[in-house]
Parts: sequence; C-alpha cells; structure tokens
Amino acid sequence: MEGYHKPDQQKLQALKDTANRLRISSIQATTAAGSGHPTSCCSAAEIMAVLFFHTMRYKSQDPRNPHNDRFVLSKGHAAPILYAVWAEAGFLPEAELLNLRKISSDLDGHPVPKQAFTDVATGSLGQGLGAACGMAYTGKYFDKASYRVYCLLGDGELSEGSVWEAMAFASIYKLDNLVAILDINRLGQSDPAPLQHQMDLYQKRCEAFGWHAIIVDGHSVEELCKAFGQAKHQPTAIIAKTFKGRGITGVEDKESWHGKPLPKNMAEQIIQEIYSQIQSKKKILATPPQEDAPSVDIANIRMPSLPSYKVGDKIATRKAYGQALAKLGHASDRIIALDGDTKNSTFSEIFKKEHPDRFIECYIAEQNMVSIAVGCATRNRTVPFCSTFAAFFTRAFDQIRMAAISESNINLCGSHCGVSIGEDGPSQMALEDLAMFRSVPMSTVFYPSDGVATEKAVELAANTKGICFIRTSRPENAIIYNNNEDFQVGQAKVVLKSKDDQVTVIGAGVTLHEALAAAELLKKEKINIRVLDPFTIKPLDRKLILDSARATKGRILTVEDHYYEGGIGEAVSSAVVGEPGITVTHLAVNRVPRSGKPAELLKMFGIDKDAIAQAVKGLITKA
Repeated sequence: MEGYHKPDQQKLQALKDTANRLRISSIQATTAAGSGHPTSCCSAAEIMAVLFFHTMRYKSQDPRNPHNDRFVLSKGHAAPILYAVWAEAGFLPEAELLNLRKISSDLDGHPVPKQAFTDVATGSLGQGLGAACGMAYTGKYFDKASYRVYCLLGDGELSEGSVWEAMAFASIYKLDNLVAILDINRLGQSDPAPLQHQMDLYQKRCEAFGWHAIIVDGHSVEELCKAFGQAKHQPTAIIAKTFKGRGITGVEDKESWHGKPLPKNMAEQIIQEIYSQIQSKKKILATPPQEDAPSVDIANIRMPSLPSYKVGDKIATRKAYGQALAKLGHASDRIIALDGDTKNSTFSEIFKKEHPDRFIECYIAEQNMVSIAVGCATRNRTVPFCSTFAAFFTRAFDQIRMAAISESNINLCGSHCGVSIGEDGPSQMALEDLAMFRSVPMSTVFYPSDGVATEKAVELAANTKGICFIRTSRPENAIIYNNNEDFQVGQAKVVLKSKDDQVTVIGAGVTLHEALAAAELLKKEKINIRVLDPFTIKPLDRKLILDSARATKGRILTVEDHYYEGGIGEAVSSAVVGEPGITVTHLAVNRVPRSGKPAELLKMFGIDKDAIAQAVKGLITKA
C-alpha cells in the first residue's frame, strides 16, 4: 500500500467503463425484477469499480478464499450492483442478473450468504461496519494476515447508533486494515439525509472517532484510486460525495426515486445513453491476493478433560461458564471471547486471564459486540463466545436476527437471568430472553442447571451450528450431576423419579433446585414427583417429556424464572399440544419485579419450593 502510483489513462478509462457497465447491469436487473434500488446502485458505481478492479486483492473464482480481501455491503439494498460486480469479475453468468429477486434465483433483494461472495447478510441498516470490524480484528490480531476489509455504507444508515459503536471500536483497536466508504448521495428513502452534502461535517465526525477521513468526488475514479492508495496507522474513512441515480437523466439527485425500478421504455433509453459513453468492452482482471492467512480447523473442538466438580458442592452457573470457556480455550486457539464490560460478573475474565490475546473487550456496546462476533466467525476463522447480562442482549435483537439470516455460528452467554439475581432489581433481570432466543430461526437454547451441565453446554455450543444461547444464573447452586454424565442437544434429564410419581415437574437453573427442594417437602406428605431438567429449551426433548407425563397421570407442572410469555411453559405446551390426557400448568413471573433478596423474590413471584409444592397438591386434589 505504501506510495501511490497513479494509474495510466487507459486504466482510468477502463475503470470508468466498468462503472458504467455496473450501472447498466443494475438498471437492467431491477427493471426486469420490477422492484429494487437502481438509484442507490448508480451512486456507488465508480466506488465499486475502483474497489473490485483496482484496489482489492482476491480470487474471482473463489470468493470465500481465506486470503482474499473482504467486502461488506452495509447498504444492502444496493445488492444489484454487488451482483453486477461478480458478473463483471466472471463469477456469475451475466444472464443470471436478470433473475434478481426471483424465487428460483440465489440473487435475493438484499445480500445473503447462500451467495458465495456474501459473508454477512445486510439490509437491516447500520450493521455492516460492525461485522467488518470483526473481520478486520480477526485479520490483524488472530490471522496476522495481509488481507484488508472494505465496507460500503450509505449516508442514511449513518443515523444508526450501531455505526458509531463500530467507529469507536475500530479506532480503539487501531484497525488500520479497515476502510469504510461512505456513499454520501444526499437522499434517504423518504427525505434527504440529515446532513445532505455537508461533507466537512461527516469528516469531522469520523475524525472525532479516531479515523483518518478523506473527502473525495465519489464519481472520479482517479480520486478514488488515490484515496484507496493511502495507508495510515488507523482506520480510514473515504467520504465520497455522490449523486443518487447518477447517470440517469431526469432522475439523478431527485427525490421520490428510492427503491423504484425504471419503467421499461425509460430504462432502454437510459441504458443507450450510458452505453454510448463506454469506450472499450475489455474487462479488467481481478488482482490475486497475497497468500499468508493460516489454515484453520474449527471442527470437533473437545474439552481437554472431564469436569472436576463434586456432587453437592455449590457454584453459580455463571462462574462455571467462565471456567469452562477458559478450559475450552486450551483445546483450540480459535476459541475467542467477547464481553461488554461485564467480564467480572459473567466470569469471562477467567478466559481473559488464561488467554489474554483472544479476549476482545467490546465495552458497553452490545449491538456492536454481536456484530463483531459475526465478523470474527466469517469464513470459519474463529469460534466466538460473547457474554453479558442476558437482559442486555435484548437491545441487540436485530443484530442477533441478522446473524441468523447470515447463517452465522456464534455463541452468546447471558448471565443474571430472572428475579433470582435479587437486589439489583428489574432493569438487570432477564425475563424475556428465552422468548427472544427461542424465536430466532435454527437457534439452540441451553439452560444448564449446575456446573457439570454448564461445562457440557459450552463444549456443545462450540460445535453446534447457528446461534447458540447459554442462560446462566447468579445464585450458587449444588452440583447434581456426576462428571462423566453425558449431555446432548435436545436431550433432557430425569433428575428424580420413583414408580409412583404423581406429577412431572419441569424446572431449569434456579427453579430445578427449587423443584428438588419441593420434592423433599412433598415426600413428608407421601407425595412423589418426577423432576425433569430440559437442558436445552430449544430443541426440547418432547419424547422424554411425554413419557414422563404419561407415567404421572398426564400432569405436567413447569416452573421458570422468566415471564410467562415465550418461556419454558409455552415451549412445553407447544411440544405436547394435541396429546390426549395431558395437562400443563405453568408457574412463572407474572409482572414487573422489584428489588429484594433472591429467596424473597422467588417466594413473592410464586416460583419457589413452597409454591411448587402447593401447585402439585392442587393438581392432585383437582384430580
């Protein structure tokens, strides 16, 4: 990157021609589809041409090669120009562009990873830069490779706070291998963007966040080549002044054209106009990368040894999580941990102590933390585990749902769940997290109830595809499993049983221990209950639950430190719906809680051992 060499006139003209071909392809594709965003593509044509056919180093026939430079289209609605680039590079057939947005084509309306050239799904604006930061961090600190990361943002999405969380992160960690290109085309969806073309204000904002910021004419291939050729010891923002709909007569820089394809007759006329400016049909070949990224294998990462707990000893599952993660870190140098300034509460600090180079402090920016993890996980470079209070993942729900759309393999551990955290009060209590994570497609939701189960959950999560959530608790509870107990996703455990059990009680975490205490109380009254530990709330062990229910006269009682909506009770109910002779009764938190001692709160909200025992007796007398 050192020393800028100006391309000759022939190369500059070839780049201009490429930009115009990209414009034509974007217009053709969106007109054929009858929907899409041609004006958002046209403002970025020169940026994309210079990036892919002058600046970036990659193998055009192998878009996911680990040595390649990375590109994230944060303004995902400009997908047609991304597809046009990969057709221009020879990876996609030109004719395929005309299948944009069809159910039979992989070319969705916004980028998705079923396309080999898309690492992260975008389209929910403001999230691309966080993922790009994760890729750049991985490149600089884990892979120690020369690949660079480029992220194209629109000016509309710069109103999203998550963009500025990512800007801060990049500067804190000196990600000098990261370039953000801001496509300042002035117009948003329904109105002009707030700063319109006040380029100096954009520059000041980027500089205030610690970036090297360059203002360029975004339609000058020469200025773009020069800007991309500058190397600094900090992240670079190229602030490109562009015009929405550039090259479309009568539409360029006009409002009310966002997300509207050109009518067929108009498109044909505009395409002829743009085509007349192209001087050569010769295509520029992509420049191959330097091959210096290490080969990585993240398959089948196993704990180096069995857990080492004693039945009856007490440990909080949040602490067991930290110990387990640190232990798994010895099995693979690709296990990484991220936290949002809660590492001394989630116990990820144990991992940091043992593997300081693989711990990423994301500070109090949970949305960005999830995006960083998604970026780190791309191309199977790492296995990320993020931790914070489970309640604070709710603010990152959009990042989590986009991670699922990105087919990302990330692991999230939420501690401090439920009213059992006690005195801190409701703002810190996760009571919606099971509902949230259960609703995420292809997610796995672990809810371990002791140290052994927690260690197994961490190991399983590292090897399970998709979004994994591990729910951990603050109170110290007894170890109930032997160290050699086998755990699997979707397999529940019968923790207590006899031949004359009358009710199946299903609890997890704190409430499993309350259920066991309730069993002791009930035994004095000659009432036996069967106690189940689901281990994973999604997928749920439907067979074991049904078998247990049938053995206990069809009676199921669920008890959970979570709101009624979307938690264990509803998961169990939906699993047994339509099964004859089975009734499900729920105990859960029914209103916004308050501060108090954990035991007082469990009692107040009717999810402690006494409430369980009373509910069991009620079910028996009702029968």
